[in-house]
Formats: sequence, structure tokens, C-alpha cells
Amino acid sequence: MEIKSKIESLLFISAKPMTVRQLSDLIKKDQKEIKQAGDELVEDYKNKNQGIQIIKNGSKYQMVSSPENAKLVQGFIKDETTGDLSRPSMETLTIIAYRGPISKIDLDRIRGVNCSLIIRNLLLRGLIEGKVDNKKKETYYSVTFNFIRFLGINDIHELPDYERLNKDDTIDRMLAGEEKENVA
Repeated sequence: MEIKSKIESLLFISAKPMTVRQLSDLIKKDQKEIKQAGDELVEDYKNKNQGIQIIKNGSKYQMVSSPENAKLVQGFIKDETTGDLSRPSMETLTIIAYRGPISKIDLDRIRGVNCSLIIRNLLLRGLIEGKVDNKKKETYYSVTFNFIRFLGINDIHELPDYERLNKDDTIDRMLAGEEKENVA
């Protein structure tokens, strides 16, 4: 039960599919145990007939909305990706613009909330892009040319107070302090 609970939590916060190997590394359990627990979760969710499902593709698992709710979800996503940006989306986009490339974990820590849905919406709108750092096994987000063009500037450095805010180490010190607290 403990392994399934951990897999479920990781899939919930992940904005993309996770491999058995990633889950194994994070949970510190054998890949065979992870695969068995992951397959059980797929079946558990399928049998519960809920709004959320866990799907499997090869050795990857992902938490998704139920196919029965596809039309509802598509309508919501359309509204989210064509309407004005929400205040949380603007805050997240501002952090990415001034501090990017930045990882989701650091975004979550700076904002104090899970930013998965906001990141997904900003990706869908084409305002940010993610690049995977294979060494750290993390995705780092930065703004796109569409974002720069949308603002009517030629370079990200033209943002107001960019140099000062980009170099300000207050956030870096805060994140380093949190890391020390989490290790202790």
C-alpha cells in the first residue's frame, strides 16, 4: 500500500509521464515492485470509475482525467488557454521570465503551491517551454519567442528592471535555506 500511495502522489504532482525507473529512483524500491504497484494502480482506478485515471504506456505511467469527461475537460482547457491569464498564471510567468530557466520544484517553492496546472496552461498557450536536464532529471522552464513577441520586445533583457531582478539573490538564498531545513 505504501508504494502505491507514493506512486500516486508523484504522478499527481508530475506534469508529464513518469517511467518505472524514475519512480524506482525516487521511492527507493526495486523496479519490479514499482511496476507491479503501478499496474495495480492502473486497475484500481479503472475499476473505480472515477474522474481521474492512471494510464500506462510502455514503462511510463501518468495520471489523467477520465475519458468520459473529455468534452468537459476540453471546454475548460479551451477557456483556460484562450481567456485572460489568471493572477497565479501571471505570477508564475513573471518568475519564469525573470528567473528562467527554472525548475518546477523551485517554482513550487517560490509560489508556495503546486504549479503543475499553471505550467501546463502556459505550455499550451506557447508562452513557456521546457527543456529536460538529463543530469538532474528535471525539466527547466523558460519563456518562448511567442512570449517575447507578445510583449512587443526584442529581447527578454528589455523587461523592466530585468538585470537587477535577474541577478537578485534573495530568492536563491531563500531556496538554499529551505534546502538546508529539509536536509536537517
